[in-house]
Amino acid sequence: MQEKSSPSPAAEQVHTLPVTVQSAPFVLDSDVDWERTPDPGEVCRKVMAYNDNMMMVKVRFKAGSCGLLHCHPHCQITYVASGVFEFTIGQETKTVHAGDMLMMLANEPHGCRCLEDGVLIDTFTPMRKTFLK
Repeated sequence: MQEKSSPSPAAEQVHTLPVTVQSAPFVLDSDVDWERTPDPGEVCRKVMAYNDNMMMVKVRFKAGSCGLLHCHPHCQITYVASGVFEFTIGQETKTVHAGDMLMMLANEPHGCRCLEDGVLIDTFTPMRKTFLK
């Protein structure tokens, strides 16, 4: 059993949206179905845990598939779980590998091309309501 942590000092308090929608506290990968995205090639996603303030999404790419250049009003951090991707953020393009991370600010154009089959773990704040069914 873990000890309860003490509340954050006032200097570390954060402001979040009231929670009106959320996933279950435990989300098992085997319970969530893959869904195709409209991106070119074979790109599928699983919406994992979420609430109004954040969302985590698993995205699977086959080599040659693309995440089209786009932007949205959410901040996004992407973790490359596996594979190799050519990523563009703003005006900069880099090749990223498993273990690398990317940060996209709100409304910043970004997209990718999958060079070797892989999985990305995307975290958004606030959550992307359009990803919910």
